[in-house]
Amino acid sequence: MSLPRKQGTAMASVSPLLLLLLCSYHSLVAHAGDGQSYKVLKLNTKAACSERTAIPSSASGTTVPLNHRHGPCSPLPPKKRPTDEELLKRDQLRAEHIQQKFSKNFVVDGAGNLQQSKVSVPTTLGSSLNTLEYVISVGLGTPAVKQTMTIDTGSDVSWVQCKPCPTPPCHAQTGSLFDPTKSSTYAAFSCAAAECTQHGQQGNGCSANSECQYGVQYGDGSSTNGTYSRDTLTLSGSGAIKSFQFGCSHAESGFKDQTDGLMGLGGGAQSLVSQTAATYGKSFSYCLPPTSGSSGFLTLGGPSGGGASGFVTTRMLRSRQIPTFYGARLQDIAVGGKQLGLSPTVFSAGSVVDSGTIITRLPPTAYSALSSAFKDGMKQYRPAPPRSILDTCFDFTGQSKVAIPTVALVFSGGAAIDLDANGIMFGNCLAFTSTGDDGTTGIIGNVQQRTFEVLYDVGSSTLGFRSGAC
Repeated sequence: MSLPRKQGTAMASVSPLLLLLLCSYHSLVAHAGDGQSYKVLKLNTKAACSERTAIPSSASGTTVPLNHRHGPCSPLPPKKRPTDEELLKRDQLRAEHIQQKFSKNFVVDGAGNLQQSKVSVPTTLGSSLNTLEYVISVGLGTPAVKQTMTIDTGSDVSWVQCKPCPTPPCHAQTGSLFDPTKSSTYAAFSCAAAECTQHGQQGNGCSANSECQYGVQYGDGSSTNGTYSRDTLTLSGSGAIKSFQFGCSHAESGFKDQTDGLMGLGGGAQSLVSQTAATYGKSFSYCLPPTSGSSGFLTLGGPSGGGASGFVTTRMLRSRQIPTFYGARLQDIAVGGKQLGLSPTVFSAGSVVDSGTIITRLPPTAYSALSSAFKDGMKQYRPAPPRSILDTCFDFTGQSKVAIPTVALVFSGGAAIDLDANGIMFGNCLAFTSTGDDGTTGIIGNVQQRTFEVLYDVGSSTLGFRSGAC
């Protein structure tokens, strides 16, 4: 195996223990001669679906497999994956939209909630969709028809494409369109129904036969419009949800994937989580796999036995003005086993924990300290040019494995999560970037969430992280 190149020095100066790390399994943590802790990251993994064990914490809830939509485990047919540069460009659109909603006017108050100080919330209802990477397969209707849907904690309204839905304006999908006329349990809401009127900002008028119409405009300019409906949703063998509310989409714009629709996991009243609160409690979790070549899961319901045993937990932040999003407050970051010693005031705007944003956004003060410390632990590799929004990059030419410093996120209350090796890098770059302003709300992206079961216990205002869950 070729050895990593150290810029400006001889290879003899590389710690023997660091070299040992390079021959080790990727999840191993050890200390090199400089006292820092390192993990080994495998590069260029095979594009084959591996049977990695996923272990949900709940035996009483309902669990469905979750996969990367572009990976070999995906239920979707193979399709050319967008380039990293395309993904990063889309990711920036989503992040900017989320940050615009909070618009530097939210601070964490004494009770630990996100409070708005001024300016009205933008009217666009959903975050950008074309960064959504993880899909589940569910059954809709009676008899149940398989639907492959992306999951999104930044959306409340769930929807699928329904007949009639000509292409265009609808997008091409893998399976057949959902046909409401063939489901014995389907019904459209009337315009007078509470489900139609209580969320007037979602309404899009009435049809000629007085059926409730919905419309959602997303931050990237895409949209979905159709009939607001209800039907039976089947998540697993024992997970049938009657009268599930969803949008039966008949006209769309801007979508670029082959999925059948979207499953909203936000905190608003129309989300899957809110609709199933009476059955499963207002609690859900998911585990995003380390790579696109393995599977994770989505679970409705809390951990078995109650509480959050096995999880490290922190206070969940919510905004009354923007109930969709779930937040947390960072208080420091550790690199190579050593905390950076950041002032908690750096993170005063809080951070949104989002399944659909790829790269984590940090306040500039925090990002600068993280980048500097990480570079100090990567001196055995030559620097590489920035890639789009990522500027802490390295030359891994000829390498199959690389040793990288550990990175841990420390949340309020001292809850620390030691990121998986696949949760630190995006290609050859550190998977973090700056918000551009210390007053701007940060985002914990999905790269950093990999391999953790991320628990959203809305009922107890708790966020939890359980390592090694998938």
